[in-house]
Amino acid sequence: MNSIDQRLSDMGLQLPAPLVLPEGVRLPFRMVNVRGDRAFVSGHGPQNVDGTLAGPFGKVGCDVTAEEGYQLARKVALSMLGSLQRELGSLDRIAGWGRVFGMVNSAPGFVQQPRVINGFSDLVLALFGDECGAHARSAVGMAELPFGAGVAVEIEAEVLLRS
Repeated sequence: MNSIDQRLSDMGLQLPAPLVLPEGVRLPFRMVNVRGDRAFVSGHGPQNVDGTLAGPFGKVGCDVTAEEGYQLARKVALSMLGSLQRELGSLDRIAGWGRVFGMVNSAPGFVQQPRVINGFSDLVLALFGDECGAHARSAVGMAELPFGAGVAVEIEAEVLLRS
């Protein structure tokens, strides 16, 4: 078992299956697009282990608490790691997390987006450490997110080239 897989196991975490799309939805793009030593990762929402979209759904600060939003952001990290593992073959190919763009489906007046997206950042740092897991980040409020998700994140990471 590689080191990131071992850390996931030690933390009792499981990566979700590939995204199960709602009926009639198609995604005409890649979830992970590797170009050279860069992985550009499309926006991911929270998933259950079976690949279905995870709730609670709705606006953070109204339908969803900030703590529930934090937990959703952790699920987004697991969703993204699942996509990266399927594309890269091993999460140990991630050499660094460059940029994280966190989006929170925010109720009017909700201003705790950084606290919510900390759920994503905290898990990345716990798994990859302070050096490899370090990243630049934005955490912004959005009027809506696809499928009513409370949180979505896109990232850019540096990956080790296959030898």
